[in-house]
Amino acid sequence: MTTTPPEKTLHLNAFLMTTGHHEASWRLPESDPEAGTDIDHYIRLAQTAERGGFDSIFFADGPSLRAEVGRRPAGNLEPLTLLSALAVSTQHIGLIATASTSYNSPYNLARRFSSIDHISRGRVGWNVVTTAGADAARNFGLDELPAHRTRYERAEEFLEVVQGLWQSWDDDAVLGDKESGIWGDDEKVNAINHEGRFFKVAGPLNIPRSPQVYPLIVQAGSSESGKELAAEFAEAVFTAHQWLDDAIAFAADVKHRALKHGRNPEHVKILPGIVPVIGATEAEAQAKDEELDRLIRPEFALAQLAQTLRVSPDELSLDRQLPADLPAEDEIEGAKSRYTLIVDLARREGLTARELIGRLGGGRGHRTVAGTPEQIADAIEEWFRAGAADGFNIMPPSLPGGLDDFVDTVVPILTRRGLFRHDYETTTLRGHYGLPTPGQRDRGDELTDTTSSEVA
Repeated sequence: MTTTPPEKTLHLNAFLMTTGHHEASWRLPESDPEAGTDIDHYIRLAQTAERGGFDSIFFADGPSLRAEVGRRPAGNLEPLTLLSALAVSTQHIGLIATASTSYNSPYNLARRFSSIDHISRGRVGWNVVTTAGADAARNFGLDELPAHRTRYERAEEFLEVVQGLWQSWDDDAVLGDKESGIWGDDEKVNAINHEGRFFKVAGPLNIPRSPQVYPLIVQAGSSESGKELAAEFAEAVFTAHQWLDDAIAFAADVKHRALKHGRNPEHVKILPGIVPVIGATEAEAQAKDEELDRLIRPEFALAQLAQTLRVSPDELSLDRQLPADLPAEDEIEGAKSRYTLIVDLARREGLTARELIGRLGGGRGHRTVAGTPEQIADAIEEWFRAGAADGFNIMPPSLPGGLDDFVDTVVPILTRRGLFRHDYETTTLRGHYGLPTPGQRDRGDELTDTTSSEVA
């Protein structure tokens, strides 16, 4: 088992979702059911996370209505637009938005992210997704979801194009020479003239190089294609794991793949999700968790579970285990890794559909830990020191209270233990994560492969 060097500190990202990650959080007395479109709500959350010294905050997204409106808050603000407001409402914290490579064009997306990197003075990240789901495909004139392999091949070329565009201006292209009357050097602004399978883009980008050159690249898929994309391009990887051994193996696998791509494995930060349910006592935390689960509407949750498992709701029974003949992962075209995680969870622990719904209600497959602040800190430290994580994607079950609790009670413990920094030490998101600016050396050719030989 890999042991984390004592001088290494962990990274914290706050994954923010309307009233919280638990699907019934909107039903709590203190929750605002319309928080998802309230900019003041998000400004408060961003400033709270910044007060806690978080490296970044993150917003998921998809170009379709992703939940039945009867079940939980649906219809969120477009995240890049939201980041523009948060960039001028915060000073230090990184800002990460999700955008799809399947339903965007490289030039427009490159320009939008570069603009926000300028606005935030270098604090932006991009969570790269290929977008699973037939509903999204139909919103863009397609009759069906493109094949999994095709989506990832398009994503790889998309990333190559946008990275070229972001670097199409040299650092010193802008002269601003008032005396000579020359604003910029034409020879330092270059077309990329890309012609590939999916895209034909001339360039250059119509905005000068941004403070980070380009956004921190984040990726969240854990399928084989997802891990390869992460190993080649990602600088932070959001992932879901229930068991420590699986998390260790995943982290080692991705870092080993990154090394084979000629990258420094330490420049790929692995951040599993964790849903912390915090109480002054363990009993209080368990009561909070049980109250949230009690508020789940089983009929809504069962329908969602059936959709995730690609079966008819009639094939599931709340008080019986899952059917034995579920589809294999290679038959699934979207969200392969999450499908496998959910099925494995149910099989390993012999859960009924009702029990599985309860386990998924807080974080859709991410690990839920209910306990005191010390117990939450213990859970984080165990995985961090074991080499399962470089940090964590903190997913409060309810907002804003769950984030307040984490910042006020857990962060001080992590800081006292020397696991988390006392204050911001850098000005850019890349700086927070200890990553080089693009163009600096990021090669693994002379590095020792320190990943586990078990998964090599």
